[in-house]
Amino acid sequence: MNKLIFAAAAAACALAAQDSPRPKNTYHSTGGSSAAPRLISPEVNPDRTIVFRLRAPEALQVTLSFSGSKPMTKDAAGIWTATAGPMEPELYQYNFVVDGVRILDPANPNMKNGRTPDASMVEVPGSPPRFDELQAVPHGALSIRSYISTPLKKPRKLYVYTPPQYDSEPARRFPVLYLRHGSGDNEANWSETGRAGAILDNLIAQRKARPMIIVMPNGDTDGSWAGGSSPEGIELLSQELLRDIIPMIDRTYRVARGRENRAITGLSMGGGQAFTIGLKHPELFAWVGEFSSGLVSDTDFKLEKHLPGFLDHPEDVNGKLKLLFLSCGTEDPRYPGQLDLADTLKQHGIKFAWYPSPGVHEWKVWRHALAEFAQRVFQEVRQ
Repeated sequence: MNKLIFAAAAAACALAAQDSPRPKNTYHSTGGSSAAPRLISPEVNPDRTIVFRLRAPEALQVTLSFSGSKPMTKDAAGIWTATAGPMEPELYQYNFVVDGVRILDPANPNMKNGRTPDASMVEVPGSPPRFDELQAVPHGALSIRSYISTPLKKPRKLYVYTPPQYDSEPARRFPVLYLRHGSGDNEANWSETGRAGAILDNLIAQRKARPMIIVMPNGDTDGSWAGGSSPEGIELLSQELLRDIIPMIDRTYRVARGRENRAITGLSMGGGQAFTIGLKHPELFAWVGEFSSGLVSDTDFKLEKHLPGFLDHPEDVNGKLKLLFLSCGTEDPRYPGQLDLADTLKQHGIKFAWYPSPGVHEWKVWRHALAEFAQRVFQEVRQ
């Protein structure tokens, strides 16, 4: 009986809805005529100057933060403008400071992404394309894999680059580079901002680097500084790498076996992780690097504290390591600390490669460092 009453009521409502007048259409398309014209920023000119623009008619003062601070000028339409350059073909980052507040460029979708996007990015292309730009060469593939982290007890993701030969040579096995990101970034940054795939595609095509798989995991346990930089955080990440990530890669991909076919490096926070994890586990990694690590650059850093016994037997270290690689931007505040680390290694007779690169704590430095490191790993002799 209740079903019959409900059905009758529903039918009555439907009839009433049909009889009631529908809303009058009052929409008028403007065809975009009333909208503000699209603002182009940044605009890279043929002469390699860059024009930056920001629509902020109510702002009282706007400056461009780009290789220093540069005042911007406002026109009658409320558009603030500044021009930089000409600039060398390279990757650059910048911000606007509007009445004392630092903001990203709202007209530019390219940003330094990660946990907390903090800068907009602009590239001045090379002619011919630079080492880190897309070139007319065979290209590898990028995959995203999910897994459950045993020590963290939660889902995680990592990115995997496979070289062009992975598909074209199905019987071949490949060495693996474990590449770690910096604080504030995530597993996507080495691919999206660091251009790891493009760099390797170009080097492999020029026969400057061996075809390799690159694994780019998340190097943060909880999104905090301690989650990626404290001894406790690094230990959790080490457990995750050894218990979850390496076994998953070994069983999923055509991986060349043995420590000689496994390398680890990273930038900043990830550089400290790679340095300590790699050198603690010489049975797993024959190639170890770090780019601009804050951990090893700190005035309170004590190598013997983080790596007990490492300095005591240099002949063992040199015999096991194919490469120990240090790199940093020459204007980075971490640079003097890197030199201190290099001096310590020299004093104890431990061999290493040192690769300084012009720049501060920024992606252009780390792209160059990766390109250099990739040319040195998985070679038959120390370079």
